[in-house]
Amino acid sequence: MAELGKKYCVYCLAEVSPLRFRCTECQDIELCPECFSAGAEIGHHRRYHGYQLVDGGRFTLWGPEAEGGWTSREEQLLLDAIEQFGFGNWEDMAAHVGASRTPQEVMEHYVSMYIHGNLGKACIPDTIPNRVTDHTCPSGGPLSPSLTTPLPPLDISVAEQQQLGYMPLRDDYEIEYDQDAETLISGLSVNYDDDDVEIELKRAHVDMYVRKLRERQRRKNIARDYNLVPAFLGKDKKEKERAARRKVTKEEKELRLKLRPLYQFMSCKEFDDLFENMHKEKMLRAKIRELQRYRRNGITKMEESAEYEAARHKREKRKENKAAAGAKRGKEDGRDGEFAAIEHLPGFELLSDREKVLCSSLNLSPARYVTVKTIIIKDHLQKRQGIPSKSRLPSYLDKVLKKRILNFLTESGWISRDAS
Repeated sequence: MAELGKKYCVYCLAEVSPLRFRCTECQDIELCPECFSAGAEIGHHRRYHGYQLVDGGRFTLWGPEAEGGWTSREEQLLLDAIEQFGFGNWEDMAAHVGASRTPQEVMEHYVSMYIHGNLGKACIPDTIPNRVTDHTCPSGGPLSPSLTTPLPPLDISVAEQQQLGYMPLRDDYEIEYDQDAETLISGLSVNYDDDDVEIELKRAHVDMYVRKLRERQRRKNIARDYNLVPAFLGKDKKEKERAARRKVTKEEKELRLKLRPLYQFMSCKEFDDLFENMHKEKMLRAKIRELQRYRRNGITKMEESAEYEAARHKREKRKENKAAAGAKRGKEDGRDGEFAAIEHLPGFELLSDREKVLCSSLNLSPARYVTVKTIIIKDHLQKRQGIPSKSRLPSYLDKVLKKRILNFLTESGWISRDAS
């Protein structure tokens, strides 16, 4: 007779007396939890059919080894109670679960299983949103002591304080930024008969005043950060002389002047770091170009670069000595180095002494001068014969050079004055 009271799964024939799932659309279809979770189908039964949980009252969600031996029915009553009465009302929750559970047992079971257990770890995020924040903490909140604590007063003498109008105990100046800002709120008063428009207008005045106060403090912070007060008093020069810093180039000084508006957005350290990084970038780029030059000349090791630089230095030295010797020979010949710049260029030997002087004064190469001279004389002869001239002068010949060359050719008798 005892065997007749047991229930079995219609799919795997396992005993399902403690807990089973009954199909609400098919008759006599009861499945064990394993077959139901696997989606077992038999006969006309399908996995998407509606189901009903049939619990004998002895099934536990956490296994038989869980502390307290809470059944699935008690677990369901506990979840209903936490939703109905809220977290912390353990007496009402214990009464809802049943007389067999005390408030202490209800609290310990819920905290251990649903909060600190595996279910809580999987469902409760590490950072809970909308958590109340302690704004008085010292980590930079709106009410942090680090923000409300005043800065130490400036280390200046009494005479300098009087010169600046500085009040060290208040860390204020006699003349502040936007000196008349207090007039926005000096006449404000809160009345009980104020309408909504008047209240909003007064709030706007207060907001404008707060913005001006923030701007004052921002300017003071910038003056502190960049040591503007010592710079005004002439104290920063001695401090700069003491500090051993790299030499600032003229280009960097000009760039610092151009980027001065960034002072209000960056601290002094950040601004100095910016230029230090730019200097490092410039040095790295120069080093990269040097290494690329080595590679183009077939140097692949740093040991070879020293030998290459020594040979290059010798070559440049020989060129300088050769140029100096040529200039010296020119002086000895009585030319005082006048034609040193053009005497090695092609076409120099075709020029007369006067033409050499002309080319040297105009900084014009002999070959270009001969070309221009040929074109001008050819045009002059064609005009004398009545032939229209179609030739064009080179693009490197501007009006000044053309005029001087025409005057020279006219004075030398190559062309007539009418043609010039």
